Amino acid sequence: MHPSDSEAWKHFNIMHPHFSAESRNVHLGLYTDEVNPFKSFVAFYSCWPVILTVYNLLPGMCMRSEFMFLSTFKPGPSSSG
Repeated sequence: MHPSDSEAWKHFNIMHPHFSAESRNVHLGLYTDEVNPFKSFVAFYSCWPVILTVYNLLPGMCMRSEFMFLSTFKPGPSSSG
């Protein structure tokens, strides 16, 4: 199943028909995850990369690393818990 076939995107397309009718508009997915840059559980430091991916691509392409974009990298002083 392609990510753009999810219930959330179907709801978005119903709520915003002008946007979904234009094929040149870009559907983006936003991901974030906490990363410990020192690979040590005793280090009290973490980072939060924010990654964008384009859902307009073919299913085999949209989750490949070359089509993901690091938009923000938020450093944090400590782990979120």
